[in-house]
Amino acid sequence: MLSCKEVTRLVSMSYENRLSWPERVGVRMHLLMCRFCTRFAQQMRFLHAACHSFQQALQEDDAIHLSEAARLRIHNILSRNY
Repeated sequence: MLSCKEVTRLVSMSYENRLSWPERVGVRMHLLMCRFCTRFAQQMRFLHAACHSFQQALQEDDAIHLSEAARLRIHNILSRNY
């Protein structure tokens, strides 16, 4: 049986790479029993869909523009965290 740590790693990986059959079965079995990992998987699906929608909107409509001040604030915040 997979641990919660392994399941969250595999759920995250599944958006980049196809999991092997044993990995998929292990994740599904774990999700049947663990409400916390099930919630994590739901949140990952939501975030993936939201990012995908945002990316499509950017490609279809170039209406999103940030002011120079907003870009600078974002840059400063990201620079502090990394």
